[in-house]
Amino acid sequence: MDFDQCSQYAASKPESTLDYPFTPDVAVYKVCGKMFALIVPTGNQNPNKCAQMNLKCDPFHAQELRDTFDAIIPGYHMNKRHWNTLVLDGSLPQSEIERLIDHSYALVAKSLSKAQRTPLELKYPADALYRELKPY
Repeated sequence: MDFDQCSQYAASKPESTLDYPFTPDVAVYKVCGKMFALIVPTGNQNPNKCAQMNLKCDPFHAQELRDTFDAIIPGYHMNKRHWNTLVLDGSLPQSEIERLIDHSYALVAKSLSKAQRTPLELKYPADALYRELKPY
């Protein structure tokens, strides 16, 4: 997946909003004001300057992913325990990237206050909100 495909998938999540709080080229996707994805068209930590995406991740699973995929590194400019950076160089399968976006979204949605979560849960099925929130 490339920058545009990742952006389109993140935007398709329920109540996802797009913001540019840092610079005009850093796309930040949020649910109820909390970030679940950050996507930049050219990366800062790789010589090929591929697009990169930061996603929240369960800490244990985050390390498993880093050990499995060369294109997944600790979150650039993020809490490295809870965030991974995906280098969008074409080596990661589309299904894995989509699963990780779903996982990040689910972690953030589940952490919302009850007042924020309840309207989402009334409007959307649990599978749409918490698709990838399961123990690893």
